[in-house]
Amino acid sequence: MVNVSPTAEPPVCRIMNYGKYKYAQAKKEKESKKKQKVITVKEIRMTPNIEEHDLAVKAKNASKFLEDGDRVKVVIRFRGRELGHMDAGREVLMQFAELTSEHSVIDKQPIVEGKNMIMFLTPKK
Repeated sequence: MVNVSPTAEPPVCRIMNYGKYKYAQAKKEKESKKKQKVITVKEIRMTPNIEEHDLAVKAKNASKFLEDGDRVKVVIRFRGRELGHMDAGREVLMQFAELTSEHSVIDKQPIVEGKNMIMFLTPKK
């Protein structure tokens, strides 16, 4: 039995098939999940002294990910003496963002986390 009208006096109830009710609820939930878009985050790793052509290839791959609607996390890993030249890594990230600017927008500006510099790109609407 299901209480149809909680404010009615005396309470009004309806007798129903509980299995059928549960099935309908599950079907509604499945239908609503079908309309959702799962956004995945793809990661691209580089070093601060990456060559021009290698950067272009990685930018091309990132553009493919962005066209598919995925977010891209660009990571520059610093090792040894490279840690003293964080500005070089920032320049590489900005150059990367410029190469992918046709398909992306910078979601999170470059920030340093430990020995890595991280930037997030999201697809343009």
